Amino acid sequence: MKFFLSAQKSQSLSDQELITRYRNSHENKYVGELFQRYTHLVYAVCLKYLKQEDDSKDAVMEIFEKIMLELKRHDIQNFKGWLHSVAKNHCLMHLRKEQSELKKVEEFKKVEDGFVELELPAHLNNNHSKEQQLNELQLAIGQLKPEQKECVELFYLREKCYQEVAEITGYSLKQVKSYIQNGKRNLKINMSTMQDE
Repeated sequence: MKFFLSAQKSQSLSDQELITRYRNSHENKYVGELFQRYTHLVYAVCLKYLKQEDDSKDAVMEIFEKIMLELKRHDIQNFKGWLHSVAKNHCLMHLRKEQSELKKVEEFKKVEDGFVELELPAHLNNNHSKEQQLNELQLAIGQLKPEQKECVELFYLREKCYQEVAEITGYSLKQVKSYIQNGKRNLKINMSTMQDE
């Protein structure tokens, strides 16, 4: 299967004609031509938002994979304008996801610092290794109520957001937040108890 049309033939077709032919035939060569025409535009949008060349190149490929599906579903009248919007939205979603993940990592670090590094001088004085601390953390998690344990593991260890935890467990968003909050508090108590033993 060809992914690109001959130069002479491709120049004679408008964006709309290429889209129509792609929708009728599902042949990738028509999207390949659109890709050739607009890669520079999509890359410029991605670079503007993502700032990194490699991230922008990856995003360009992801966007064109996405539009191969979207062109089959939607009737696009102004391809260039629509593509610009798709590229911009893709980048904004990527940045939101990055910020969300960063926030989770920072939150987990705070929690980990609160649990694993609890009373750091005491840990050092008692010659607690990092491995021992992690073992204690695992034991402390194991002592939580089942619903707290499940939510804490999903949220902190598997890095799921509140909504994802709710969907996986079947608990309401309010319950998930409550189980995580109470789980954090009980973990701290369990860790303190282990240190005192």
